Amino acid sequence: MALSDADVQKQIKHMMAFIEQEANEKAEEIDAKAEEEFNIEKGRLVQTQRLKIMEYYEKKEKQIEQQKKIQMSNLMNQARLKVLKARDDMISEMLNEARQRLGNVAKDPSKYPALMDGLLLQGFYQLLEPKVTIRCRKQDMQVVQASIQRNIPIYKAAVKTNLEVRIDQDNFLAPDISGGIELYNGDGKIKVSNTLESRLDLMAQQMMPEIRVSLFGANPNRKFLD
Repeated sequence: MALSDADVQKQIKHMMAFIEQEANEKAEEIDAKAEEEFNIEKGRLVQTQRLKIMEYYEKKEKQIEQQKKIQMSNLMNQARLKVLKARDDMISEMLNEARQRLGNVAKDPSKYPALMDGLLLQGFYQLLEPKVTIRCRKQDMQVVQASIQRNIPIYKAAVKTNLEVRIDQDNFLAPDISGGIELYNGDGKIKVSNTLESRLDLMAQQMMPEIRVSLFGANPNRKFLD
């Protein structure tokens, strides 16, 4: 039985509607799949960027923390250096004051000759030479000459050898020397400095650990005093 034109048109419309429905469903399926993939990719990208941002700020935080530590260390070192400099300045001032007082030692006639005896005899023992030349301040010549006469016999008795001593009257000690003497062997190549300044410097060097403890207290981080 042949279909009428109306039936044909109806079937065509029905097929077109079916195809259109299938196309719409397929399109919706594609859209949904695309939306899902988009959301998955978007989530992945967001998570990746989030991790990158977190890593970036963690790195920045570590850099800032490191910079803070370095800055704090620098500040502590600067403060420590300032403290050490202040301490050294205080010790230098104390030693300078002591040097200024040295002149009073040579002005005391009751003590200076005995001190000269000790400086002279110690110099003899350090040199252990048969001939010794002494340099002194010009104003100390009589004190030194008397000390020589007193101590040559003591030296000879101790070391069992002769000793010839002369005072160098062409080269006196500098005017700014507070007192004491310099001793030289026969050819002048060996020198023993027993001026008051040199003895003070030697004593200060030897007693520096004790001086620091007396002034600033013991350093808990220091195991040895040498």
